[in-house]
Amino acid sequence: MRVFTVSGQHVQDALALPRALPEQGYVWVACSRTYFAAEQAQIQQTIQALTGHSLLDLHISDLLNSQLPSRFDLTSHYDVLVFRRLASAARDAASADVPGINKIKGKLSGPPALRRVDTSPIGFAIFDKVLITVHPDDCVIREAYAARLLAASKQVHPTELVNNPGFPGLEFADDRSTGARGIPVSPADMMLRMVSQVVDVYLDLRRELTRQLDHWQAELINPDTRFNNWSALLEARLSLHHLDEICEDQRSAMQDWLESLNTWTPPSASALIKEHEVLRVRSRDVLEHIDRVVHHVRRLEQSIETAVQIHFNAQSNRTNETMRTLTSITAIFLPLNLIAAIFGMNFDVIPLLHTHTGFWWTLGSMLLIALILAWLFWRKRYLARSGR
Repeated sequence: MRVFTVSGQHVQDALALPRALPEQGYVWVACSRTYFAAEQAQIQQTIQALTGHSLLDLHISDLLNSQLPSRFDLTSHYDVLVFRRLASAARDAASADVPGINKIKGKLSGPPALRRVDTSPIGFAIFDKVLITVHPDDCVIREAYAARLLAASKQVHPTELVNNPGFPGLEFADDRSTGARGIPVSPADMMLRMVSQVVDVYLDLRRELTRQLDHWQAELINPDTRFNNWSALLEARLSLHHLDEICEDQRSAMQDWLESLNTWTPPSASALIKEHEVLRVRSRDVLEHIDRVVHHVRRLEQSIETAVQIHFNAQSNRTNETMRTLTSITAIFLPLNLIAAIFGMNFDVIPLLHTHTGFWWTLGSMLLIALILAWLFWRKRYLARSGR
């Protein structure tokens, strides 16, 4: 567990739960799902002391459920957002035997790039002055964002943390979504930045995933190779379909959040009005990022289906060409077989049978007929091979 007290441009990192809220600011409590399950009573007491309210049991179950799809729910005192991450699972963290936690990993199958995508959910409980986040035990996003937050408070440029060896494989392509241009002004603002960061992690995997699927497509289309990796291709297609469903749930959850945001009472102060507009802009930006992921996933699905169709069409075309060639060869030798069969009849009187030149005349006529038929079929492109 890590606790951050944000007051203006100052961020304080602590390892213990706070006893009071800052005068101007808010508190971010980031904990793993295992810790939240073990210490939920203490966390509930802290939330009650800080906000005067506590989490409902149903929402606690949602935050502890590692298989829950992305969803949004609201109460009169706080909002709850469960958002399935698309993180690169570099390693599996061993979970403690804590009751109430479903420890089945939400990993995809298929290409190596997809197998590294972990879809375990991240839970957000958003109060006015408190943000509770529940992460998977091996969540790199929490540590990376915490480092970004501390760097922003110390006015350290965030590009220095992109290749931090402490967070391998995690890059940030969009400064607007990662908090590089300032500290979040509210728990809702921080939640949106973290959600956008979760979505952007998948965008970093696009090149490798596209490269793998393009390699399979090239093997499928190449007529000189025999493609045998059908099981992996089927797993990739099923994984992409599952990823599409996850993104649809993400988009539905963010749309529900945006609709809830539009129902908030318009603030009167100019600073609060600007903050409210920033939340709307960031929410639409997150939706746009999710749409980019959905578009890319669907394009990959369509590419796989198109490659499979082209593969079978090419195989059918090769079979048709082979059958056409064999049919043409059969048609060329058919009259020759007829002539040979006629002269092989058991009759005493057959023209040219007892002459010295009969054999050569018959052989020449058969060769002439074969050449004429071959030339005719060549002109009609029956013997031509289609270009690749």
